[in-house]
Amino acid sequence: MQKDPEINVLGDPIQPCSTDPVTGFFRDGHCNTCDADTGSHTVCAVMTAEFLAYSKYVGNDLSTPRPDFGFVGLKPGDSWCLCASRFLQAHDEGCAPKVHLAATHGRALEIIPLRILEEHASD
Repeated sequence: MQKDPEINVLGDPIQPCSTDPVTGFFRDGHCNTCDADTGSHTVCAVMTAEFLAYSKYVGNDLSTPRPDFGFVGLKPGDSWCLCASRFLQAHDEGCAPKVHLAATHGRALEIIPLRILEEHASD
C-alpha cells in the first residue's frame, strides 16, 4: 500500500499524532492514509471522557483494552487518528474532541470542512 502525500489540512508536512499509544492506519504514529483506508483515519483527535463515552455508545469502544489486538485502550488526553466520519458525527452531536490540525491529514477535508476542524483546533 502506498501512502498518500503526507500533507496536513494546512498544506504543510504532516506532524506526528501519537506514538504512545501508537496510532494511525499504518501504525506509524501519523494520520497517514491511502486508498485502502476506507475509514479515513485522518483526524488527529485528543480524547475526552465525553467523546470516549459517545464512541462506545455508537459502537466503537476505544477505551477498553484489547490485548489480543495489541490495543491498550484510550484514556482522556491520549491523541488518536480518528475516522473522519466519526469526528463529523460527534461534531453534529456536540461532543467532538479537540484536533491537532498540524497532525490531521489533508484527506480529512474530503469529509469535514476546514472551518469545523478549526472550531475544534487545539494548536
